[in-house]
Amino acid sequence: MRPVCHGQVASYKEMNISNYIKFVFIAILLVSCSNDDTEYAPINEPLEFVNPTNFPQATYNFEANPPTKLGFELGKKLFYDGKLSSNGFISCGFCHEQAFAFTHHGHQFSHGIDDLEGTRNTPPIQNMAFLNEFAWDGATNHLDLFPIIPITNEVEMGETMTNVISKLQSDPDYPNEFQAAFEDGEVNSENFLKALGQFMAMMISSNSKYDKYIRNEEGGNFSELEKQGLAIFQQKCNSCHSTELFTDNSFRNNGLPPNPQLNDLGREEVSGASTDRYKFKVPSLRNIEKTAPYMHDGRLGTLMSVLNFYDAGVSDSETLDPLLKNDNRLGIGLSLEEKNALVAFLTTLTDETYLNDPRFAEY
Repeated sequence: MRPVCHGQVASYKEMNISNYIKFVFIAILLVSCSNDDTEYAPINEPLEFVNPTNFPQATYNFEANPPTKLGFELGKKLFYDGKLSSNGFISCGFCHEQAFAFTHHGHQFSHGIDDLEGTRNTPPIQNMAFLNEFAWDGATNHLDLFPIIPITNEVEMGETMTNVISKLQSDPDYPNEFQAAFEDGEVNSENFLKALGQFMAMMISSNSKYDKYIRNEEGGNFSELEKQGLAIFQQKCNSCHSTELFTDNSFRNNGLPPNPQLNDLGREEVSGASTDRYKFKVPSLRNIEKTAPYMHDGRLGTLMSVLNFYDAGVSDSETLDPLLKNDNRLGIGLSLEEKNALVAFLTTLTDETYLNDPRFAEY
């Protein structure tokens, strides 16, 4: 066996020390890089809002709150987070279910904390970027401010904005997510509302069979009954449910007899004007097949019952919309054949792409 001399041992030690120094140096570099937040921070890319070709121009101010990837994702997380309510359970998504155009399916009135009931039916969330006023009575004219209404309503989410922000600030994840989504990175009311606004502004329903028919796209072939229904709709319904949004964004008294137990004055509760008594927002008819029950108080359960009401159930009052007083009769005269055709047409407004879009889904 060849002996190992002292010179060889020394050279091995020198090699080990040299490698050790290199290892420590590399480790320091790796730690330094891992602490560089700017290099490894998530990239917040802008999201493009595409105005459907058959729609009017959006009214939402995208310059004041430009949607971004991380802002949208933060808004989505907040939309489905029970922290926004006083009991930690009721989220926006609790009353706004995607499969039903973000309405509270099967409930006449919205259910909030402690199973308390409101006095109005949950409206859908869709195409909000094209609207000027929100809620059945137009309580706000800015989409970013709209969430304040259900959050602070004592029978819906029963919380205060101050408490909501405090809970988000104390959360282990939200501060970093706000930091990534917004330039100032603050967990505050402004950024909180902007994130929710970005999420809702991007919720566009524009891919129904009707849209494909209008745009002459594949899958847009109408049956004769659907064509008949469209013609009747344009003749008898389009005055209020106008444009491709199927609402003129106005407030009208449609002749629904007031519920004496609720005493809901409608738009008058916001404007204070008696001329607005019993006036409610004209709802969009998009995805109407999926949003039962109908009317502001959810008293009608089917589309046919809605058409029967307009045909023979309209009640007169001082603020009844003039369009519902025709030829010495109230309402809109409709035969059974016309009602069947209208129902067939209204189902073409169902947008399965929107109702199943993973971008808006809870999971």
